[in-house]
Amino acid sequence: MLLKRLEMNGFKSFADKVAIDFVPGMTAVVGPNGSGKSNITEAIRWVLGEQSAKSLRGGRMGDVIFAGSDTRKPINFAEVSLVLDNDDHFLPLDYSEVYVTRRIYRNGDSEFLINKQSCRLKDIVDLFMDSGLGRESMSIISQGKIDEILNSKPEERRSIFEEAAGVLKI
Repeated sequence: MLLKRLEMNGFKSFADKVAIDFVPGMTAVVGPNGSGKSNITEAIRWVLGEQSAKSLRGGRMGDVIFAGSDTRKPINFAEVSLVLDNDDHFLPLDYSEVYVTRRIYRNGDSEFLINKQSCRLKDIVDLFMDSGLGRESMSIISQGKIDEILNSKPEERRSIFEEAAGVLKI
Protein backbone atom coordinates (compact mmCIF):
# COMPACT_ATOMS: atom_id res chain seq x y z
CA MET A 1 0.00 0.00 0.00
CA LEU A 2 1.30 3.40 -0.97
CA LEU A 3 -0.16 6.87 -0.59
CA LYS A 4 -0.41 8.20 -4.15
CA ARG A 5 -2.42 11.38 -3.86
CA LEU A 6 -4.13 13.71 -1.41
CA GLU A 7 -6.96 15.93 -2.63
CA MET A 8 -8.41 18.71 -0.47
CA ASN A 9 -11.23 21.11 -1.24
CA GLY A 10 -12.44 23.67 1.30
CA PHE A 11 -10.39 22.06 4.07
CA LYS A 12 -9.06 24.66 6.50
CA SER A 13 -6.71 27.01 4.59
CA PHE A 14 -7.21 25.16 1.28
CA ALA A 15 -10.23 27.03 -0.11
CA ASP A 16 -9.71 25.77 -3.65
CA LYS A 17 -9.19 22.20 -4.76
CA VAL A 18 -5.58 21.19 -4.18
CA ALA A 19 -3.99 17.88 -5.14
CA ILE A 20 -0.66 16.64 -3.83
CA ASP A 21 0.95 13.69 -5.59
CA PHE A 22 3.28 11.47 -3.58
CA VAL A 23 6.06 9.39 -5.09
CA PRO A 24 7.62 6.25 -3.58
CA GLY A 25 10.18 6.95 -0.89
CA MET A 26 10.25 9.56 1.83
CA THR A 27 8.15 12.71 1.59
CA ALA A 28 8.85 15.92 3.46
CA VAL A 29 6.35 18.74 3.72
CA VAL A 30 8.27 21.98 4.13
CA GLY A 31 7.38 25.66 4.00
CA PRO A 32 7.22 28.84 6.03
CA ASN A 33 4.99 29.30 9.06
CA GLY A 34 1.34 29.59 8.10
CA SER A 35 1.71 27.93 4.70
CA GLY A 36 -0.55 24.96 5.53
CA LYS A 37 1.89 22.16 6.41
CA SER A 38 -0.01 21.14 9.52
CA ASN A 39 -3.29 21.34 7.62
CA ILE A 40 -1.98 18.70 5.19
CA THR A 41 -1.26 16.22 7.97
CA GLU A 42 -4.56 17.07 9.65
CA ALA A 43 -6.41 16.44 6.37
CA ILE A 44 -4.91 12.95 6.22
CA ARG A 45 -5.81 12.23 9.84
CA TRP A 46 -9.32 13.62 9.30
CA VAL A 47 -10.09 11.50 6.22
CA LEU A 48 -8.83 8.44 8.11
CA GLY A 49 -11.44 9.03 10.80
CA GLU A 50 -10.17 11.56 13.33
CA GLN A 51 -13.13 12.58 15.48
CA SER A 52 -11.51 15.04 17.86
CA ALA A 53 -11.84 18.65 16.71
CA LYS A 54 -9.29 19.59 19.37
CA SER A 55 -6.64 17.33 17.84
CA LEU A 56 -7.32 19.11 14.52
CA ARG A 57 -6.78 22.48 16.23
CA GLY A 58 -10.46 23.37 16.22
CA GLY A 59 -13.28 23.90 18.66
CA ARG A 60 -15.81 21.85 16.72
CA MET A 61 -15.63 19.63 13.65
CA GLY A 62 -17.13 22.32 11.41
CA ASP A 63 -13.96 24.35 11.97
CA VAL A 64 -12.22 22.24 9.31
CA ILE A 65 -14.35 24.01 6.66
CA PHE A 66 -12.68 27.05 5.05
CA ALA A 67 -14.10 30.00 7.01
CA GLY A 68 -13.41 32.74 4.49
CA SER A 69 -10.88 35.55 4.40
CA ASP A 70 -10.68 39.22 3.52
CA THR A 71 -10.84 38.30 -0.16
CA ARG A 72 -12.78 35.01 -0.14
CA LYS A 73 -16.24 34.03 1.02
CA PRO A 74 -16.66 31.02 3.33
CA ILE A 75 -17.25 27.67 1.67
CA ASN A 76 -20.16 25.41 2.66
CA PHE A 77 -18.29 22.11 2.80
CA ALA A 78 -14.87 20.51 3.15
CA GLU A 79 -13.78 17.38 1.31
CA VAL A 80 -10.60 15.34 1.57
CA SER A 81 -9.74 12.28 -0.51
CA LEU A 82 -6.82 9.88 -0.29
CA VAL A 83 -5.82 7.78 -3.26
CA LEU A 84 -3.86 4.69 -2.26
CA ASP A 85 -1.99 2.24 -4.46
CA ASN A 86 -3.28 -1.16 -3.38
CA ASP A 87 -1.56 -3.34 -6.01
CA ASP A 88 -0.22 -5.51 -3.17
CA HIS A 89 -3.79 -5.87 -1.78
CA PHE A 90 -2.54 -4.82 1.63
CA LEU A 91 -6.00 -3.39 2.19
CA PRO A 92 -8.64 -6.13 1.99
CA LEU A 93 -10.32 -4.71 -1.11
CA ASP A 94 -10.22 -6.10 -4.64
CA TYR A 95 -9.01 -2.83 -6.17
CA SER A 96 -5.55 -1.76 -7.27
CA GLU A 97 -6.39 1.82 -6.26
CA VAL A 98 -8.44 2.70 -3.22
CA TYR A 99 -10.14 6.09 -2.88
CA VAL A 100 -11.17 7.18 0.60
CA THR A 101 -13.22 10.38 0.88
CA ARG A 102 -14.73 12.33 3.75
CA ARG A 103 -17.01 15.37 3.44
CA ILE A 104 -18.54 17.67 6.01
CA TYR A 105 -21.14 20.36 5.40
CA ARG A 106 -21.76 23.55 7.39
CA ASN A 107 -25.11 22.14 8.54
CA GLY A 108 -23.20 19.33 10.28
CA ASP A 109 -23.97 16.54 7.80
CA SER A 110 -21.10 14.24 6.86
CA GLU A 111 -20.44 11.76 4.08
CA PHE A 112 -17.89 8.96 3.90
CA LEU A 113 -16.96 7.07 0.75
CA ILE A 114 -14.71 4.17 -0.20
CA ASN A 115 -14.12 4.00 -3.96
CA LYS A 116 -16.91 6.55 -4.44
CA GLN A 117 -19.42 4.27 -2.69
CA SER A 118 -21.16 5.59 0.40
CA CYS A 119 -20.06 3.96 3.65
CA ARG A 120 -19.88 4.62 7.38
CA LEU A 121 -17.03 6.20 9.30
CA LYS A 122 -16.66 2.82 11.03
CA ASP A 123 -15.98 1.19 7.63
CA ILE A 124 -13.07 3.56 7.01
CA VAL A 125 -11.70 3.11 10.53
CA ASP A 126 -12.00 -0.70 10.21
CA LEU A 127 -10.33 -0.68 6.77
CA PHE A 128 -7.19 0.92 8.20
CA MET A 129 -7.33 -0.76 11.63
CA ASP A 130 -4.26 -2.99 11.22
CA SER A 131 -2.50 -1.01 8.49
CA GLY A 132 -0.40 1.27 10.68
CA LEU A 133 -2.11 4.24 9.02
CA GLY A 134 -5.32 4.63 11.01
CA ARG A 135 -6.41 7.64 13.04
CA GLU A 136 -4.58 6.39 16.15
CA SER A 137 -1.38 5.46 14.34
CA MET A 138 2.04 6.94 14.93
CA SER A 139 2.59 7.28 11.16
CA ILE A 140 1.57 10.92 11.30
CA ILE A 141 2.84 12.86 14.29
CA SER A 142 1.79 16.45 14.92
CA GLN A 143 4.01 19.11 16.48
CA GLY A 144 2.10 18.95 19.75
CA LYS A 145 2.52 15.17 19.91
CA ILE A 146 6.30 15.52 19.46
CA ASP A 147 6.46 17.87 22.45
CA GLU A 148 4.30 15.45 24.43
CA ILE A 149 6.66 12.56 23.62
CA LEU A 150 9.79 14.57 24.44
CA ASN A 151 8.36 15.71 27.77
CA SER A 152 7.01 12.30 28.79
CA LYS A 153 8.51 10.04 31.44
CA PRO A 154 10.99 7.41 30.18
CA GLU A 155 8.49 4.57 30.76
CA GLU A 156 5.80 6.40 28.79
CA ARG A 157 8.27 7.20 26.00
CA ARG A 158 9.28 3.55 25.78
CA SER A 159 5.63 2.52 25.53
CA ILE A 160 5.06 5.06 22.74
CA PHE A 161 8.07 3.77 20.77
CA GLU A 162 7.03 0.14 21.29
CA GLU A 163 3.55 0.96 20.01
CA ALA A 164 4.98 2.80 16.99
CA ALA A 165 7.34 -0.08 16.23
CA GLY A 166 4.58 -2.64 16.62
CA VAL A 167 6.35 -4.62 19.32
CA LEU A 168 4.98 -5.64 22.68
CA LYS A 169 6.92 -5.92 25.90
CA ILE A 170 6.65 -9.50 27.16
